[in-house]
This record gives sequence, C-alpha cells and structure tokens, in this order.
Amino acid sequence: MTLWFGDVAAVDLPAMAGGTLIENLGIEIVEIRDDALVGRMPVDRRTVQPAGVLHGGASVALAETLASWAGYLAVDRERFHVVGQEINANHIRPISSGWVTATVTPANIGRRAHVWEIRIVDDASRLVCISRCTLAVIEQRSTYSTPDARA
Repeated sequence: MTLWFGDVAAVDLPAMAGGTLIENLGIEIVEIRDDALVGRMPVDRRTVQPAGVLHGGASVALAETLASWAGYLAVDRERFHVVGQEINANHIRPISSGWVTATVTPANIGRRAHVWEIRIVDDASRLVCISRCTLAVIEQRSTYSTPDARA
C-alpha cells in the first residue's frame, strides 16, 4: 500500500522547484517509494557555513522541502494544500563535502495535520541530522506550481 494520493508519477516535482530555494540549494528528488520520499543535496559552496561544514539551516531547508513534498503527494492536491507549521532538527555530525541524502517517512498523517520524520545521512550512511516537521493541511487547492504558472 502506498502513502501517496493519485498518480504521483505524473507530478513533476523538479519542474516546480525551478526558481526556488530548492533549486538554489541543489536539492533533488532521488526516489519515491511506497512508504517514503528520498532526496539529496550537495555539500558545497551553497550549503556550507564559514567554517566549511554543512550549514544547519541548509539541513533544515532540505528536511522541510522533503516533508512538504511528501505532504503534497499524500493529499488530494485538487482539494488540499500543505504548509509547514513547525520543524525541529538535531545536528549530529559535521560534513564538509559530498552529498547528504534525506529520507522522509510519516510519523502521523491526519486529516488536518501531518508529522513527518526526516533522517539525513552522509555518503557513508552516517546520521548527520534528524528532524521532525509538522505540516498543516489546508482545505484549498494546492498552489504548488511551475515558475511559468507563478509568474
């Protein structure tokens, strides 16, 4: 059984990321599983802090991006929109190069709120950050769109 609502293969997440923070940070969707969404982000000049390690805010941006995409895919997008309501993150280990990969799974999917858990690991599968994000589910058609439609 899948978490997702409708035909997620027809949803073009990369096209909607154009012209956003998602694109600027180099966040990519890697895999849509029946029970999880997986994405990755480079650890490079765009995502490190002055000390040369992954910026905690970049990890949080990755976590909220994946949670938001998961929430978006889990609802009837013609009837509902999801927005971030709360996020927390524990930064476990520094990383200075390569990629971080985030896997988002549901802790709870309710009618009015979702809680998602996001685990971010390095290229050696070591835990870098763990986050939890709560999304509010709003009764309105989703406003996620491509850059042309936002213009």
